[in-house]
Amino acid sequence: APALPLPTTAAPEPAAVAVDANALKSPMVGTAYLTPEPGAAPFIAVGKQVKAGDTLLIIEAMKVMNPITADKAGTIKAILVENAQPVEYDQPLVVIA
Repeated sequence: APALPLPTTAAPEPAAVAVDANALKSPMVGTAYLTPEPGAAPFIAVGKQVKAGDTLLIIEAMKVMNPITADKAGTIKAILVENAQPVEYDQPLVVIA
């Protein structure tokens, strides 16, 4: 009998966006929120100056709101998540340079 074809392994997905080494990554799995409450102004915007310790966004995990703070001073170069987007552990969130 002819051998069945082996399942092919999918090639690794190319990175859609080159992730900057300066990207701040998620410390947990949860839902990212870019505003302190619905209808409020976002914590950050591209081009905004931030200081170490400034709140950048919130990640809700198990009904607890966890503020994610800047690890250094700099300028927001990119926001890599949308408001109310589920995020995974170690997912890049924000680029500060």
